[in-house]
Amino acid sequence: MADGPASFWTQANALLRKNLTFQKRNLRTNIRLIAFPVVLCLLLVMLQAVVNSLLKDNDCGCQCVERTANGKCAKEECGLQYSTADQAGSCSFPNPPEWPPLLQVPAPQYRAVSTDFYSSVDLPNESCRKSGSCPVTFLFTGNNHSFADSLVGSMIPNSFSLNSSDILESLADDVLGSASWPGYVNYQETAFSPEYPLYYVQSKCPANSSLSIAISVGSTEEQKGLNLWRNSSSEINDELYKGYRKGNAEKKINEIVAAFDFLNSNQNNFNVTIWYNSTYKNDTGNQPLSLLRIPRSVNMASSAFLQYLMGPTTKMLFEFVKEMPKPETRVRLDFASLLGGLFYTWVILQLFPVILKSVVYEKQQNLRIMMKMHGLGDGPYLMISYAYFLLISAVYMICFVVFGSLIGLKFFTLNDYSIQAVFYFIYINLQISVAFLAAAFFSNVKTATVVGYILVFGSGLLGGFLFQPFVEDESFPRNWLIVMELYPGFSLYRGLYEFSQYAFQGDYMGDHGMRWKDLSDSTNGMKEILIIMLAEWIVVLLVALYVDQVLSPGSGITKSPLFFLKTFKKKTSSFQNPSLGRQESKVFVEMDKEDVAQEREKVEQLLLEPNTSHAIVCDNLKKVYPGKDGNPEKFAVKGLSLALPRGECFGMLGPNGAGKTSFISMMIGLTKPTSGIAFVEGLDIRTQMDRIYTSMGVCPQHDLLWETLTGREHLLFYGRLKNLKGPALTQAVEESLKSVNLFNGGVGDKQAGKYSGGMKRRLSVAISLIGDPKVVYMDEPSTGLDPASRNNLWNVVKHAKQNRAIILTTHSMEEAEVLCDRLGIFVDGSFQCIGNPKELKGRYGGSYVFTMTTSASNEEDVVNLVKNLSPSANKIYQISGTLKFELPKNEVRIADVFHAVENAKSRFTVQAWGLADTTLEDVFIRVARGAQAFNVLP
Repeated sequence: MADGPASFWTQANALLRKNLTFQKRNLRTNIRLIAFPVVLCLLLVMLQAVVNSLLKDNDCGCQCVERTANGKCAKEECGLQYSTADQAGSCSFPNPPEWPPLLQVPAPQYRAVSTDFYSSVDLPNESCRKSGSCPVTFLFTGNNHSFADSLVGSMIPNSFSLNSSDILESLADDVLGSASWPGYVNYQETAFSPEYPLYYVQSKCPANSSLSIAISVGSTEEQKGLNLWRNSSSEINDELYKGYRKGNAEKKINEIVAAFDFLNSNQNNFNVTIWYNSTYKNDTGNQPLSLLRIPRSVNMASSAFLQYLMGPTTKMLFEFVKEMPKPETRVRLDFASLLGGLFYTWVILQLFPVILKSVVYEKQQNLRIMMKMHGLGDGPYLMISYAYFLLISAVYMICFVVFGSLIGLKFFTLNDYSIQAVFYFIYINLQISVAFLAAAFFSNVKTATVVGYILVFGSGLLGGFLFQPFVEDESFPRNWLIVMELYPGFSLYRGLYEFSQYAFQGDYMGDHGMRWKDLSDSTNGMKEILIIMLAEWIVVLLVALYVDQVLSPGSGITKSPLFFLKTFKKKTSSFQNPSLGRQESKVFVEMDKEDVAQEREKVEQLLLEPNTSHAIVCDNLKKVYPGKDGNPEKFAVKGLSLALPRGECFGMLGPNGAGKTSFISMMIGLTKPTSGIAFVEGLDIRTQMDRIYTSMGVCPQHDLLWETLTGREHLLFYGRLKNLKGPALTQAVEESLKSVNLFNGGVGDKQAGKYSGGMKRRLSVAISLIGDPKVVYMDEPSTGLDPASRNNLWNVVKHAKQNRAIILTTHSMEEAEVLCDRLGIFVDGSFQCIGNPKELKGRYGGSYVFTMTTSASNEEDVVNLVKNLSPSANKIYQISGTLKFELPKNEVRIADVFHAVENAKSRFTVQAWGLADTTLEDVFIRVARGAQAFNVLP
């Protein structure tokens, strides 16, 4: 027997044990859950291996310089001289070469000409493209036309000169260009590859001129530079826009080398804006930006202004461009980090539908309210459920990070593990809080699961293709970025994106990834993400707890939206304040039968007493469901009054839809009464339901069980909720299993999902009785049982009703007679009669049932026989020679019936006959029909 209600920690311990057992039984599900990130990590490793094999071709070039007699390489040399342009970046460069600064010159077929969509009259005709003689074009404008003209005239030399003793210095005075695609580094200039010509630009090209440069590997060509004035920068913008690469057709590509706006420049002020062609800037994905050939354009304008001020002999020479020295490096491309933002988002978000499904499942199956009805408070439930999901999430993330690190994914190994731990810890807490909040708005597991996985894949895809471009766009407002990060999916994606960027750069540069000091970097969004997620975690968790109490139907009767304001309000029982006992007038008193009226008066008297031995007292309890779709209100329970002492089993009989379930639902805390009051062990069901649960047992109409837990584990869990411990708990479980025939043959240790319907029903009865509850509600407990199991169950209930009150609903009249000390026939929301079975049969069964079977030709003789016995007899059945009559007891004697039948046998054939007293079933039918007929009267 339990020693008082279970404490907070006892309840928490019971739920934790049950959850861990449940988790152990779902081992396959857990393996599948862990397998997803493991498989993904292995896939990334295999893709990384493929990428690495492809990148080997970009390693610094090598060549065998000495071979053995059998042809094997004895000596190999590597370096820039053996490398292609693609391989040059990985070679050792203790002294990087110096390259002449170049202009990005359009290829001949793309140079600006006058066309139908590009109608500038000062451009050459399109025919020059066929001969390859189209000049390269520069556009310029400014506030002072003449001043700009003087500068532009000095920007491009009129002749080309080359000093073979110092090539770079002599080339610094000339303008060279290339149409080759610029590289990412300048260890080897792609313009000097054999497949590309090198152009030198002059303001005019003398006839039959030619050029030979010693450092050039490819051919060289003279190109005329065409300087064209435009009246405003808007005209330049218009021409540049029209000349942008709009398609593959050559006539739709009109490239300008550069454009200069000298603005308000004069001899005292130099202010210039330069347009350049960013088409050659490769910034796709995570590739480093190409080195645009812009410095020469800046030098041309600056040198021209200097010559204007100091004279033509003064020049600002631009001799060369040069990379920083570096050791030999292998080309690295961390594929796992490139895809980290998207794929790792899916991995971590996969936990969200798992948690959401679990919470909604307990609500849909009424398992949470079942636990609550057996004493589990909201506090232990929410705390243990949260801690349980936090433990699962933490184990999942640890396995993910450890496995990713063991197989060498740079995403994990390069970034500081402490930053990762803080980030993942805060996010999984936020994710659990969001799942708890979202669960309040779902009542179906399938719907919740589908929506959960839509959010998983949708968040990843939106993060990769919508959110990431905004992160990388420096012009996008930062405040709007923060607003977008308020969505937890984008917060997760941003954090993973930052990890992947630092891991990729660290691997590429041979350095480490993110460190704590990097969080102060203006381009690092991790700091703001941690702050946003931490704040959201606290806010969402508080909102989820609030919504759970005022909105979620899975937790029983919901509370008032301002329930937290009533925390310190003193709660009193109506037994202690008799003036509160009768809250409203009794509309139905005049319509009550005598026994129902007596029950009502008994309740009124009990409410005036300071103490009572009655376990249940209901006073004028009503339940009205509001009308919907134009239908009137539904009065499910109409002023029910009932007093039930300890040690009594009260049976509620009634047709379907009479209101029995609505009454039970109010008593067990599923719904709140519309009006009236009820007390269980002196506690008000309206305000003290949490205390009532600790002394209550419930056997619901439908079995509420965990499919993967055994019968013994169910009883251990509910026994702990009733504060049973140690040997007392073990003994109670053993006795419960034996009492319902679930002990022998190891049946109690089988999972409930493998039980038959009858076995589940017996387990539900055992659950309702474990822990010695003071009040038990049983809703059709013997449904689906075979006769032997039903009789055994009746014995259990008979034994259990000692010193406790039981309310039992049933459709079995035999069960009602065997188990119930008193019965109440409940029709259309109210009691029609109350009493023990004998009283009801005596009160409503004032007739005998006479049955006789004869041939069809003698049916009239049977009717005459009965009329002679009882003139008021009522024929209730007739078919194929079998007739049944009701004979009022006050008109006949049993001896007269026997005598009349004996005489009748001599006159016609009597095949069978019988005389029976009224059964409880007859009483039920008569009362129900009478009440329904009365209720339909206008």
